[in-house]
Amino acid sequence: MFQVTRQFEFCYGHRLLDYQGKCAHPHGHNGLVEVEFSGQDLDHRGMLIDFTDIKKELKDFIEEELDHKMLLRKDDPLVDFLKEQKEPVFIMQENPTAENIAELIFNFALSKGLPVSRVRLWETRKCYAEVTN
Repeated sequence: MFQVTRQFEFCYGHRLLDYQGKCAHPHGHNGLVEVEFSGQDLDHRGMLIDFTDIKKELKDFIEEELDHKMLLRKDDPLVDFLKEQKEPVFIMQENPTAENIAELIFNFALSKGLPVSRVRLWETRKCYAEVTN
């Protein structure tokens, strides 16, 4: 089994609805996401997947959709206010937890046909959430 991992850094804000604690309030993170790819076979170049292809497929999504955006659940009352203020918002179906953000990136990589096997989102230097197949 071969594995390749690429990291991406991005900054985001969020808050959690239906939550009792500090994360119920708007705040931000300097996130680090690790995307791992796995497979049994290498291509004619001796690669599982080219790091350039990973960057091409995922970097734009992360930078354009998530980086320096407020990630909010679709029914968060802040959504309309921030849109009216022309602030950058990314709307999620579920609470923007580290788990759900990791799953979002995982599913995006799958939709691009990439052999993704794990996404680990470090919300802080000490805390991460992980999605695997």
